[in-house]
Amino acid sequence: MNIKMLCMGAMALTMVTGAAFAGALDDPAKMTPFYTDAGMKTMKPAEEFKAAWMALTEEDRAGMTKECGDEAIAKEHDDFCKMTKELGGAN
Repeated sequence: MNIKMLCMGAMALTMVTGAAFAGALDDPAKMTPFYTDAGMKTMKPAEEFKAAWMALTEEDRAGMTKECGDEAIAKEHDDFCKMTKELGGAN
């Protein structure tokens, strides 16, 4: 019985931790407004980017800013994170 509980606990922890890594920067619904193309390769001009940024909730802006603080995530979303820093983070 204890081994079963340990295995279930480990599985639950893995699911929770995995979900933590899938943040807003990997959510197409939240990221699409910042890009001109469906493949999300080309950023919108600064003025449009700022409008999309300010249209987010404070919570979303704070979460995205926090994610950009992670070196590996920031490298993967380099242009996006640079723009958020230019806007002063979670204004």
